[in-house]
Amino acid sequence: MTPQRVPGTRFLYQPGEETELNKMVPGQYGEIKLIAGDQYAPFAQECADYLGISVCDHEVHKFTNDNIFVQLKQSVRGQDVYLIKGMCSPVNDSILEMLITLDALKRDSAGRINVVIPYFSYGRSDKKDQPRVPITARLLADIIQVAGADRYIAIDLHAAQIQGFFSIPGDALNAVILISDYFHDKKLTGEIEGGVVVSTDLGFAKRGRNYAQRLGMPLAVIEKRRIGNRDQTEVLSLIGDVRGLTAIIIDDECDTGGTIKQAVEVVLENGARDVYVAFSHAVLSGPAVERLSKLNIKEIVTTNTLPVPEHKRMPNMKVLSIAPLVAEVIRRAHEGRSVGQLFDE
Repeated sequence: MTPQRVPGTRFLYQPGEETELNKMVPGQYGEIKLIAGDQYAPFAQECADYLGISVCDHEVHKFTNDNIFVQLKQSVRGQDVYLIKGMCSPVNDSILEMLITLDALKRDSAGRINVVIPYFSYGRSDKKDQPRVPITARLLADIIQVAGADRYIAIDLHAAQIQGFFSIPGDALNAVILISDYFHDKKLTGEIEGGVVVSTDLGFAKRGRNYAQRLGMPLAVIEKRRIGNRDQTEVLSLIGDVRGLTAIIIDDECDTGGTIKQAVEVVLENGARDVYVAFSHAVLSGPAVERLSKLNIKEIVTTNTLPVPEHKRMPNMKVLSIAPLVAEVIRRAHEGRSVGQLFDE
């Protein structure tokens, strides 16, 4: 059988065979135990299938007084536990469920507790940019550690400095290779000709440059500022040329769709031929789906770091799975092997 590449990496593995590249070796913390919340059940099952293990059962119950109860259905004593509990809607309930599950794992004497956070909520609250405001991302990192996490795996944190909020080791992954490879394939087949990568703001320009470099395209940047309500933005200018080109608008997440809407309108006003939109986290809250559906977008590309229910899936939406990448990182973390090798680092 031909070796296959783990999507989002440069790593080749031989499916269905035990080779030096992909065989599981014993870790120092016993066996891998994979536990996931209901919303991440398909994601966790994909990880489990890749690793050749099963997902451990646990019970989560919410009482009439809104208290959350968690009970593990099998022992994890001395084992290497990976908890996939995202911070998806309802966000605060999801966070509390994750923290309570971490405490249950700690009290069952797990050998090591790894929390897998496909989407880190409150990531925008990473600094004091106004008087008398909290740094909620730091608070959340502290709480996760106190609850019992020994390591973390996160994907596309809103800001790189959030890694420094954790005093425990971890792997901060990103979807650059996964998404850029998808567009690279389109470029090879001729679906995209004369492309330009467009960053939705100056703060994302560095990551936008990484996409542009991988795709061999120029970079354009939209300059904007927030006005009044923090959910409202105003576009000031477009830095770069998109005229007659296929614009690939890149961002880390799409919440209400306001930023994406303005970006699409700006590149079309400046003469872009076609527009693609890509983001890692499909938050899609409030009017997002309605806004995106009305825009002249050829394709919307995202990942499954957040569950995308059927009523939020648009006909032109492509959801890429990042689960194989997470599963290979879990394998390497368990065995104490390099994660950087996956990306030729």
